[in-house]
Amino acid sequence: MSPHVLILGGTAEARELAAALAPRSGVRVTTSLAGRVTRPGALPGEVRVGGFGGAAGLAGWLRERRVDALVDATHPFAETITANAARAAAETGVPAVVLRRPGWRPGPGDRWHPVASLAAAADLLPRFGPRVLLTTGRLGLSAFAHLTDRHFVVRSVEPPEPPLPPHTEVLLARGPFTVADESALLRENLIDVLVTKDSGGAATAAKLTAARESGLPVVVVRRPPLPDGVTAVPDVAGVLERLGLGPA
Repeated sequence: MSPHVLILGGTAEARELAAALAPRSGVRVTTSLAGRVTRPGALPGEVRVGGFGGAAGLAGWLRERRVDALVDATHPFAETITANAARAAAETGVPAVVLRRPGWRPGPGDRWHPVASLAAAADLLPRFGPRVLLTTGRLGLSAFAHLTDRHFVVRSVEPPEPPLPPHTEVLLARGPFTVADESALLRENLIDVLVTKDSGGAATAAKLTAARESGLPVVVVRRPPLPDGVTAVPDVAGVLERLGLGPA
């Protein structure tokens, strides 16, 4: 029987991994999407959409569908899904790999302020000017809703979920973005401070360069820690090596 690989997806790395696995003779690949993005685009191999019902539900799915390997390629901040995947893999004995792009690192001239959560980022904002570019995604913006004296420019791929801060402009856009575009965005909106998650990757890194060149502070929400005993590999080649499938 062909080995069955389940990818918990939603990231560019998950798409790259599916594209590397699907053409391989004797390999069956299924990518699971949470369903939060309305137009995820075509994916090679099989695709399922929706949750599993926690760790127990995922463990049942792994057994029922005879999954031979589980790859968690979800967003670095998908803390609950990653924890459920680790528990399900341990319960079923299915080999598991976490695929995580490397996080960003500050360089010379950066004015980064690392924090542990969105709430901590909100607590820090009164230290800076009143106009905030918020690029932390569409979820969790309730952490900023009490800041009535700040003006937020919120950029996300999908419309953000309320409650939102009372003074908010929403920009719907998907990366990659250029440094020139990001610099213009900061300048035209008179931004005083940028708030972002440490998502990593090149698609949205230009805003960090633009902030550095503009001398702006950046509040960076650190990634949640991986579950105990879980380590991550940074790229698709590392996953293929772990799965014993050789180079892409």
